[in-house]
Amino acid sequence: MKIPTRLTRSALSTALTLALLPIATQAASRSAEYFERVATFPVYRNLGADEDASRETVAEITAVSRDGRTLIYTDSPGERIGLVDIRDPKNPEPAGFIKLEGEPTSVAVHHHFVLVAVNTSLSFAQPDGVLAVFDIRNPAQPKRVATLPMGGQPDSIAVSPKGRYAAVAIENERDEDLNDGLLPQLPGGFLRIVDLKGQPSRWSTRDVDLTGLAEVAPEDPEPEYVSINDQDVAAVTLQENNHVVLVDLRLGRVLRHFSAGQVDLQGVDVEENDRIQPVGVLTGKRREPDAIAWVGPLLATANEGDYEDANGEQGGSRGFTLFDYNGQVWHDAGASMEHAFIRAGHYPENRSENKGIEPEGIASASFRKQDFLFVGSERGNAVAVYDVARPWAPVMHQLLPAGMGPEGILPIPARNLLVVSSEEDSAKDGYRSTISIYQYGAKAANYPEIRSTDSDLIPWGALSGLVADRTRGDRLFAVPDSYYKASRIFAIDTSKTPALIDRQIELRKDGSTVDYDLEGIAQAANGDFWLASEGNGKAKPNLLIHANAKGDVLAEYALPENVAAQRTSNGFEGVSVVGEGASTRVYVAFQREWKNDPAGRVRIGVFSPSSGEWAFMHYPLDVAPEGAWVGLSELTSLGNGQFLVIERDNQQGPAAQIKRLYRIDLSGVQPVPEGQRFPLVSKRLERDLLPDLKSTGGWVLDKVEGAAVDKQGRLFVVTDNDGVEDASGETRFMRLGMIKR
Repeated sequence: MKIPTRLTRSALSTALTLALLPIATQAASRSAEYFERVATFPVYRNLGADEDASRETVAEITAVSRDGRTLIYTDSPGERIGLVDIRDPKNPEPAGFIKLEGEPTSVAVHHHFVLVAVNTSLSFAQPDGVLAVFDIRNPAQPKRVATLPMGGQPDSIAVSPKGRYAAVAIENERDEDLNDGLLPQLPGGFLRIVDLKGQPSRWSTRDVDLTGLAEVAPEDPEPEYVSINDQDVAAVTLQENNHVVLVDLRLGRVLRHFSAGQVDLQGVDVEENDRIQPVGVLTGKRREPDAIAWVGPLLATANEGDYEDANGEQGGSRGFTLFDYNGQVWHDAGASMEHAFIRAGHYPENRSENKGIEPEGIASASFRKQDFLFVGSERGNAVAVYDVARPWAPVMHQLLPAGMGPEGILPIPARNLLVVSSEEDSAKDGYRSTISIYQYGAKAANYPEIRSTDSDLIPWGALSGLVADRTRGDRLFAVPDSYYKASRIFAIDTSKTPALIDRQIELRKDGSTVDYDLEGIAQAANGDFWLASEGNGKAKPNLLIHANAKGDVLAEYALPENVAAQRTSNGFEGVSVVGEGASTRVYVAFQREWKNDPAGRVRIGVFSPSSGEWAFMHYPLDVAPEGAWVGLSELTSLGNGQFLVIERDNQQGPAAQIKRLYRIDLSGVQPVPEGQRFPLVSKRLERDLLPDLKSTGGWVLDKVEGAAVDKQGRLFVVTDNDGVEDASGETRFMRLGMIKR
């Protein structure tokens, strides 16, 4: 659709409606297809054999070669761009690096040329940069063919769909340590246009002045991101200035500009108190958009926020907005996107007082005539996919799990692929920067595998224990660990796909909420719950908790003093209960060896509530990989003395080796009190869980924490997402078929 440079608001509305009506009509008649993750590429794999694999290396912004076979990503810490061979997208392969003279900030492709924006600034006050151009007709031997001065510090770069122009946002970013980061901090930024005529060595540049436009620091524009439509109109965000500018690249002049405005938010978590409580209100939050994308004739912005003014007011509206050509808001996500992340277990509670999920990246594309908008959450570590057949009323299509800190979103419709680059990288903490590859065409969305109901906004995360409902089929219970305060039990309906958390039972002791470190849950024959709370080796004891079906705590049971004296920071994990009345026995799995346990031998405790006595046996752990440890995470009764245990190492990604489900028979084992030699349990491998964890093409998760076998004999296994802190937030809820009791 060609957009005139002068349109009244009413005329624009009519034009948009007429232009978009065919899209809406065709959308109603087609069947939906979905994106499915097929591979995750840790970018440290691009390091050479002589390089330290723990070295920081990241993928921030990604582009793709014209033939769709090679990804090119920016690695700012390494001052280089990396290449990945995706001829087989399910098996991406490292393809090396191209060294640069500074920090790459963005990358784009024009024909067989790669254009890299490089920051070579000496300081914030002396910003500088270049556009480095490489010929990649032979990706194995890239050739530098041009270097164009940028006259300032570049950020985003885009190439027009018709290939006539490139536009570079020259940000000249502020020093956040100078004057509390307040604007203005000159020199101001601008937009540099590159005329892509002839060979790169002959490309010329023009500048567009962006000063005097924004209400916030008009003399110091900081252009952040640029997107170009098929009419060669560039949309530019001035993030800190809370402004959007439209530039005619042919004429090199500003066509339109408007404030990104403010938004009021209802139902958001505004307090970092170790609880997800989406009940707060935020008023007048500046949107401060980061990425921007054309969606037909509309503009979509990811409203991350990045600036705190002199009054301490911080921008960022936790969602996205669709504007028309004149700056009129056609749709604002409000708190709806954040609520979707809460329901999927991807809400970062530790960012509640800041900017919540922080939408940062945004892109749009059509796959098989279906129009999509992709919005990435930097802190929620997922990408929300919206159907924008009616762009004024986007509908969430699905949520895609990503690595930590998703930054770049790259649709490749010609190959039915979507690529997301996630930049957070810390080998010391076990997570790495990744490139996730998704393929379009799946008949159903396979993520999330568990979520909370639409009827109530039930926050959840950090699931650590799982048990089947004794009386009802298709029902499970789960508990979260100490990441969250106000301990609770979640009720799960497994007849739905994804599994549905449809109720929560808040635990209360003497009428007040309690803060346990719940690692296991079991259900007694009468419907009561037995819960295992892990101690920390210091002031917090290991506890068995007996609660009724309403969540009222009936009793707490600590270990005898002579046993507690042997404690370490790893304690109670799984719990299971057998028998009734005076014959009730509660079995507890300890995670790792205690002080007087032999190496490689971990306790299983047996508690008799009627007598208050404890007895123990030893379980033989598998040998831990070098630099790792192995422990237990769950204990599930199958009846007749048979139990399942989860045994796992503390490794993730390619380093993960031991994620196993073992069967043990305790019917002939007589546990003994502390001070005696504990009998040794024998075990038999029931299932190696590594193939299941790898089956969705993602990063192998560390904490396989809960297992349950329901009334029908079906096995379920769940992972702990660590509350989305130093973790991707992805939760695997695996349905592993029937199991022999």
